[in-house]
Amino acid sequence: MDEIIRNITIFAIPLIFAITVHEAAHAYAAKYFGDNTAYMLGRVTLNPVKHIDPIWTILMPIVILILSAFTFTFGGAKPVPINSLALRNPKRDMIWVAAAGPGANLLMLLGWFGIATFFATFSPTAPVIFIVLVAKAGIFVNALLMVFNLFPLLPLDGGRILEGLLPNRIAYQFSRLEPYGMFILVALILSGAMTYFMTPTMSAVYRILGLK
Repeated sequence: MDEIIRNITIFAIPLIFAITVHEAAHAYAAKYFGDNTAYMLGRVTLNPVKHIDPIWTILMPIVILILSAFTFTFGGAKPVPINSLALRNPKRDMIWVAAAGPGANLLMLLGWFGIATFFATFSPTAPVIFIVLVAKAGIFVNALLMVFNLFPLLPLDGGRILEGLLPNRIAYQFSRLEPYGMFILVALILSGAMTYFMTPTMSAVYRILGLK
């Protein structure tokens, strides 16, 4: 139990930041490209309260982290409302709005990597060790959320990006899968099929960073 509490303490801050900034990035990008819907609802903010859903953002990721022995997590935030028709160029701009979330996770991943690298040069006192562990958790959580959200399935960000890149006729056919997207995603996770995408992609991210 002590180890579980310790791991929750280490992962809590990076996880909340990872999800909050991810959603705020979507909202900011939507506003930048002409859709003020999320802005009017106060979602262009780093205040986690505006983005966090108690069950999907906090309880579910923590439970899954524990059940997976801190190797995987899954959850979500309050969806950022986006009116694609309000974007100046809906098809093109939606690519950037979707990519903003994983892009924010990439930037945070690099930030945590910098913190871990910097503090690893200090003497291994208890506070330094804790900071390094939190930073490594930040690398893991942001890499995981970035890779997971880039999976090319609607309603994930990767699906939105793919939809924007496809020719109009094929994009329309692809978009018709969205109502079934979450069911497909859950089936892929429960069957273990998702690991064939997640494991090699996560490994590639860690290899690029020079981490194991």
